Amino acid sequence: MRILVTIQGHYGQRIADNISKCAPADWKVYVYCFPPELPSVVDDANQFLPIELPEADLLISLGEHPAVAQMIPDVVARSGAKAVIAPADNRSWLPPGLANQIKRKLASLGVDMVYPVPFCTLTEKDSQNVYIREFARYFGKPSVEIEMDRDKVKHISVIIGAPCGCTPYVAERLTGVWERDVVEKAGLLHHQYPCLATMTIDQEFGDTLMHRAGLMTKLAVEDALKRAGVA
Repeated sequence: MRILVTIQGHYGQRIADNISKCAPADWKVYVYCFPPELPSVVDDANQFLPIELPEADLLISLGEHPAVAQMIPDVVARSGAKAVIAPADNRSWLPPGLANQIKRKLASLGVDMVYPVPFCTLTEKDSQNVYIREFARYFGKPSVEIEMDRDKVKHISVIIGAPCGCTPYVAERLTGVWERDVVEKAGLLHHQYPCLATMTIDQEFGDTLMHRAGLMTKLAVEDALKRAGVA
């Protein structure tokens, strides 16, 4: 699978680096970086995009400004992407109204788009598109397997990792933790990584997206404990 990741700064760069590092060997990951300063409305995408971009099956848009999202259809046209993942770890970067507008426009072109909020809530069930589902087999809502030694964690294997790379970080530091403490410890480690999702209260969830991301990590550990028969 060929993936084009559009970024604008540290947030996107860290995710792109983690995808490149942990992706299956036959994936190709390309990165295009937008400038940090962009206008509120993009009248001509040619000012910010080259005529040609790497050919891609999947576009992952990780801009830190709504103007990057406005140019998603232009990036799709130039890369030939057949699917788009446009997450919101900060709603100000991609407001719901703009996301829905872009999603409708892409749908008219036969291109599927998903809008996970935050990125680490993405699952295979979110889309029927083969490329989005393939990506979500490896990155998105965390999933782990836990091996216990009596009441302590012996080993944790990452099945699906948060796109930012938080899940392996957490898993590596839970070895030896008592079963009764492991879920709470996972939440603390998540915040130490640190998560780059916003701490602004989100109207849809009534909580911050950072706390929602931390919940995904804790749920992954809880589910693994249940499968291990110790919770």
